[in-house]
Amino acid sequence: MPEGYEHLVVRTFLFRLLSFALGPEHTVGSEQFVYWIASDPSRSLAPDVFVRLNTPHPRQLGKWQTWEHGGAPDLAVEIVSPNEYAGRAWEKKLADYHELGIKELVRFDPEAREGERLRVWDRVEGDLVERRIVEDRTPCLTLGLGWTVRWIPSPNRGGEYLGLRLLDEDGRLLRTEEEGTEARIRELEEQLRRAQGGAEPK
Repeated sequence: MPEGYEHLVVRTFLFRLLSFALGPEHTVGSEQFVYWIASDPSRSLAPDVFVRLNTPHPRQLGKWQTWEHGGAPDLAVEIVSPNEYAGRAWEKKLADYHELGIKELVRFDPEAREGERLRVWDRVEGDLVERRIVEDRTPCLTLGLGWTVRWIPSPNRGGEYLGLRLLDEDGRLLRTEEEGTEARIRELEEQLRRAQGGAEPK
């Protein structure tokens, strides 16, 4: 199924956010095929975003083979597109993630009602168990952070889309590298404005 623009924006934003927050000492992938049975290359998944902790990001990441890269990803995120992953299609995907050995699986549906957009499964005693989520916010146990649903900007500044973001232990939004740069520019402009006695910076 071709990727829609909204799905692309939400996926790439989360990929950039995790890549910047975690750094090169951890692997962050997006839409690479993940294989876990060496004798059966037809068995694969392509998470919208995945994380393998404490494994430096390969120089080139074309695919993830668990028997060559040290094991399964620790965290995977699936972003739902319209008419995608409904009914048995999602049940099959969930069973594959269980077999893969994922520790935390996140399913984000921006089209769902508030309070139902975010679903998370944790590996508990060898099984994937769905946790209870009251609002569009829940811990990210794998990373020691928090998931939250927030509006994110479109790259062409043509509006906003509902996306997944992460909160630090104090409840503050983690920033992408671009957001951090923009915030620093605004801070410097404000410092300049104050130094000029309140005049608008030229």
